[in-house]
Order: sequence, then C-alpha cells, then structure tokens
Amino acid sequence: MATSIPSTVGLLITAMTLAGAATAPPAAAAPGHAPLQRALGRAVADGGAPGMVAEVRDRRGRWFGSAGVADLRTGRKRQPQERFRIGSAAKPFTATVVLQLAGEGKLSLDDTVDKWLPGLVKGNGNDGGAITIRHLLNHTSGIFNYGNDQEEFAKLSGPAWLEHRYDVYTPERLVRIGLRNPRSFETPGDGFVYSNTGYILAGMIVEKVTGRTLAGEIERRIVRPLGLTGTYLPGRETRIRGPHPRHYSTLFAAEPDAKVYDVTDQSATTGWAAGGVVSTAGDLHRFAGALLRGRLLRPAQQREMFTMVKTGIKMPDGTWKDTWITGTTYGTGVFSWELSCGVQVWGIGGAITGGFSFAMGTRDAKHMIATNVTIDRYAGYNSLDMSKTVMEAEFCPSGSRTRSK
Repeated sequence: MATSIPSTVGLLITAMTLAGAATAPPAAAAPGHAPLQRALGRAVADGGAPGMVAEVRDRRGRWFGSAGVADLRTGRKRQPQERFRIGSAAKPFTATVVLQLAGEGKLSLDDTVDKWLPGLVKGNGNDGGAITIRHLLNHTSGIFNYGNDQEEFAKLSGPAWLEHRYDVYTPERLVRIGLRNPRSFETPGDGFVYSNTGYILAGMIVEKVTGRTLAGEIERRIVRPLGLTGTYLPGRETRIRGPHPRHYSTLFAAEPDAKVYDVTDQSATTGWAAGGVVSTAGDLHRFAGALLRGRLLRPAQQREMFTMVKTGIKMPDGTWKDTWITGTTYGTGVFSWELSCGVQVWGIGGAITGGFSFAMGTRDAKHMIATNVTIDRYAGYNSLDMSKTVMEAEFCPSGSRTRSK
C-alpha cells in the first residue's frame, strides 16, 4: 500500500541479482553533476537498487543521469521517458484538484467531511462533523492510516502479496479499514500523523462535488493544462501503459538475503487518490515546478497549499515526537525537507510497493531534481536514504553533507 513504511524491514538484494546492474556503465555525466552521477552509482553498487534515475533542471538546462538497469532480466537501460508508479506523490494531484474547487467556490477547506459524505466517518472516536477537508489534506485529522492496518498489511506484504496483488479495493472499503482502528490522536488539528485514509476521503469528496471521476478531474485540470505526456490515474488496470521500468520489492522481508520480486503489475486501487498515479520524471518536474511557482492555484489557495505544519505530535509529557520524515514540514500534498547540510528543498514524493519517487527543489523552482528508484527497501540503507543521498549530492556543497543544524 502507498507509503506504509515500517521501521524494521530487510533490504538487501543478493549479490547474484545485483551483479548485472552494478556493473552496467552509467550515463555520461554533464559538468557540474558528477557528484550526482556518483551517488546514483552508489545506490546501485552499494545500496542494492536495480536502477535509479535523476533528472535535474536548473539555469544550465536539463540533465538526466541513470545507474543500473530498467529490467534485471534483460539488462535494458533506464530512459528519460519511462513511466513509473509514484506512490504518495499522487497526493498533491488530489490536493490541487480540491484546492481548485475551493478557489471556484464549490467547497471550502473548512467544510466538514459530513457535509459531503454524511455519516461515513464515525466510530473509534471519529466524528465526520468535527473533521474538515483541511484536516484531511494536511494529515491533521487523526484518522488511522489504512496502510498500517495489521490485517491488511499481512495480506499485502510477504508472499501473501503475490496472492493479493490484483485485489480490487473501493474507496469506501479503504476508509472502512482505516476507521476500524483507533484514532492517532484525540482532537482533529492537534497533531500530524500521515494518513492515506484522509486522501481517499478527499478523492471521494472531489467526485461528490463534481459528479465526475477523480481520474477525469486530474486529467482535465492538471494533465492537459500542463501538457503532461505520461501521467494518469489508473482505474482497475494492473499494467503500466507505455515504456516503463520493472518495479521490484523484497515485500518487507527482513533477511539480508531476501528474495527480490518483480511487482510491476499490481492493482492501483490500494492507493487511488492517496498513491495510485503513474508519471514520468519530466512530468513530475513540470507538475512540481508549477506548484512551487503558483501556476495551478489562485493566490488564496496557493497560500493554503504552502501553509506548513510540523510533522509530529506533542506527547502527554510535553515532549515532541516526529511521526514522519525527520526535518520535514507538510502543507497540502507538498512538503519541505531539510537536508543534512542545512539546505531546505520543497516538493512532492512518495513510496509504493516497487519504488520511491521525488520531485524537489528550491522554493522558487529554479533548481529542481526528480528521482525514481525501482525498489522499496526499508531499514538500514533503504530507498528513502538512497533518495536523500542523491538529492544531497545535487544540493549540498561538496563535503558538507554530514553537517546538520
């Protein structure tokens, strides 16, 4: 499921599997991006990534680099135009549609969930009359993340995933899974706990307000206006359209020699509004850049998108507990991330069974990077660390990546 990240999971791929990928020659590095190319190579040779790409856009133009392969079986190289599953980088697509509807006066972020989905959110301390659309979009609703439900996670991790990879989930079913668990904190707005359930509800509200599908609204409001060529929200189809790399996973296995599975074909209905979108590096650049520059939203809604909250909760004893990625703040679908050298980048990102994807950059979008690694690995040298290391190779001055504020 999208963005369900346990803290202790195996991550190593066998040396036999990696041999071809690790020795594949890297793409030529343009001047000024040699550290980034080296970081991509280390993600493959040292980190166990089958393949990783990064595309940079700055004042010098566009640069694309890759390491490893798109297909471990054939050795096919990765290409700039490839499509891949972007996991929770789908959330800003949903958030943008919601904010556009707010700008058109068709809803308000202060509307309660009950106004649009009466009686749906209840039980286990949840009250749809007290939770607003804003709470859904900035993860302050307190509604449990369905991706962390123990029963469902048992079906969608390990060998059981292979039996359930094509299961179809309706949005209503995903919400019910989340609501059968206790809330993350008592009062909406009093904390931040990442919740895919909130974004499923936001997608349902879009469809209720417009009378059209979320996929259609994303196409009409974002994909066509920005000229995105490889971005779409799948329905029940399980294959990625057009050219794409294979996606790989250890299915959350903890053993150092965990088997790697090809997970490319899978149901996107487990993510939908929270994590179901397919895109490309170039499209992520264009979309994230448009968000940062305010090209998709009216001024009031642009301010809403970048009204940031700290990603954690205050404990009963007054101490602070991070509940997401350390060094981040979150808006509505977008987030900021302080790198270890103190540089702050802004943008979008996500994980899904089969990979991690990001599009991050300076707040003015003049220096951007989009990355994709085609494996989801957790604990130790994991896919999140790989992605951060690649970003730091681009944004942190040489030799400063270990300094923190």
